[in-house]
Amino acid sequence: MSARTARRLAWSSWAIAVVLALATTVLLVAGGPQPGESGAFDVVLAVALLTYPTVGVVIATRRPGNAIGWLFCAVGVPFALATACYAYATYALVAAPGSLPAGEIAAWLSAWVQFPPLFGAPALLFLLFPDGRLLGPRWRGAVWLTGVAMAGFAAAPALRPGPMPDAAVKGTVNPLGIDGARAFLDVVGNASGVAALLAILLATLSLALRFRRSHGTERLQLKWFAFAAVLFTLACVLGFMVFAQNDVAFGLVVISAFCAIPVTAGVAILRHRLYDIDVVINRALVYGALTATLAATYLGSVLLIGLAVGRSGLAVAVSTLAVAALFGPARSRIQAAVDRRFYRR
Repeated sequence: MSARTARRLAWSSWAIAVVLALATTVLLVAGGPQPGESGAFDVVLAVALLTYPTVGVVIATRRPGNAIGWLFCAVGVPFALATACYAYATYALVAAPGSLPAGEIAAWLSAWVQFPPLFGAPALLFLLFPDGRLLGPRWRGAVWLTGVAMAGFAAAPALRPGPMPDAAVKGTVNPLGIDGARAFLDVVGNASGVAALLAILLATLSLALRFRRSHGTERLQLKWFAFAAVLFTLACVLGFMVFAQNDVAFGLVVISAFCAIPVTAGVAILRHRLYDIDVVINRALVYGALTATLAATYLGSVLLIGLAVGRSGLAVAVSTLAVAALFGPARSRIQAAVDRRFYRR
């Protein structure tokens, strides 16, 4: 894959996730508060989960050959789709019944599409972080176990017959449920939970071994991610053993730990210069500040000269020349200011 294709793909996944998060917000606000539901929580969740594609696009555009960036990007789209479908189904089936088509299909998607990345992506990230390669061939079994768990987590709720589990669309029957398969799918769901928990434990062990063998800057980078791995593992164990019968508590515990993963990756990137992305951030700070400075100078010059001599091409011409003359000195001063503030070493 060329660097240009990688950039387009990474930014496209980020843009899709952002658009879906915005759609979630609009639909939940338009539908108003529903009994027993917290629209604010769903909006906050949709925005918080954008940390995954945001971290992913930064890594994937800088290191397109590293699987870590693409895993972060891949998590963003299904989660954004799940929250958007949930908001769509709530509006179409509860807030304004019959106002929008395919409400049942949206409810069906929201019932399962988030579970494979929720319990599959962390294990894969822990196995591959930070170089995108397994610690050794023996860990391929953990990858296969993760894949089996993801498939089961998708199939069980997607094909289970009967009412949807979400409170906002309670009573809506699964349009693709297989009659007579409930008992088998319950077994598949429980087995997938066990497989996912085992895969997460193995992945956390892999990361711990990688941390033990590391030294120097790599050890500092892994320290933050190892903390997220332990936190998510404990959340899953606590969730399955203590909150298995309480969907709200289970969701809060696991999702909170899930959102900590991209945050710790971001800390490793920014604080310890993982993937050399500090160069990208440096340029973004410099050229962002430079663009704002030149734009303000241009608009101010056009306004002031226009007030002095009236509207004419003279104001635009003089302002353009002023901005052109200011570009070099302004860039040097802003670069020096950014280096003093963020890159003292």
